[in-house]
Amino acid sequence: MKFFFLALTALSLFSCNNDSEKPWKPISRVEIETILNDSTLSIRALEILDSKSLAFGANNNTYGLYNMESNTWLISEQTHDSLNLEFRAIGNNSEDFFMLSVGNPALLFKTSNSGTMELVYKEVHEKVFYDAMAFWNKQEGIAIGDATDTCLSIIITRDAGKTWQKIPCDELPDASHGSAAFAASNTNIVVKGSKTWVATGGKVSTVLYSGDKGKSWEAINTPIIQGLETTGLYSIDFYDEMVGFGIGGDYTKPDDNSANKIRTIDGGKTWELVAENKEPGYRSCIQYIPNSDGKELLAVGFKGMDYSNDNGTTWTHVTDEGFYSIRFLNDSIAYASGKGRVSKVVFKR
Repeated sequence: MKFFFLALTALSLFSCNNDSEKPWKPISRVEIETILNDSTLSIRALEILDSKSLAFGANNNTYGLYNMESNTWLISEQTHDSLNLEFRAIGNNSEDFFMLSVGNPALLFKTSNSGTMELVYKEVHEKVFYDAMAFWNKQEGIAIGDATDTCLSIIITRDAGKTWQKIPCDELPDASHGSAAFAASNTNIVVKGSKTWVATGGKVSTVLYSGDKGKSWEAINTPIIQGLETTGLYSIDFYDEMVGFGIGGDYTKPDDNSANKIRTIDGGKTWELVAENKEPGYRSCIQYIPNSDGKELLAVGFKGMDYSNDNGTTWTHVTDEGFYSIRFLNDSIAYASGKGRVSKVVFKR
């Protein structure tokens, strides 16, 4: 297990919460323990299924289930014809586990009554590439991907994942100007109640918003860096229905920290640049830490992990250890995935 101490002198001004009798303390130490090591895997999709289990999707047809209580893994392969499948979008609706492959053809699988994975959606197109998935509730879910026509690809289920329908382009914002999405961490989508936000990047980087579980959509402009196929928003998260944060940049220039972090406090109607020209640079995943009143954020990428306790205004670099994605079990424990590994991350205050 590795230990990392955070230099929080500059952040100590924010260490007291006047609204509570108990002083609020920022994170002071991070412990990282690798719980899966397999150099053949690239693991970009993590999902905490419940308080006892974690799932991942990866390349080489591989997906896995981790039992937190017994510290054991069940690693499986999902084959389809002779394809080498890679799963970067996974999700669960409290009853079934879902995983969606990138590339052509797009294949969406769900757990079946027999315990195996069954194919519930297939899309064949030379441009098809799905990036992320989320569920509003047991019955309704969404997955998003790059454009195959003049709009982003959005598929929705209203029957607990048994069937999925693609939204036609005349019902979606135009993406012919170069908007795309990045399958970097399965965090392009955030759902809160009936509201949904989708982060896009590329030549034009917008946030797509729906207030009615995907029935209607609008595109909201953002000030994040954009203009190239590799620039824009890579990840988005909301603490509640009003406070949200987006991060990205350009993965080909990972140290560039110009205009790569944005924040909203009005439900995504408007976005402002924060920590401009300050670390961190490119990161592939952003997550609010639970029970932090929207103050604490953690960003991860292949260049390391960074922490903020003032909603992204200032940041502290935690470690150079690289990860693609992270998910929080609670405000003290998270699980992170990267190239060849999954790690347990424990936060000390």
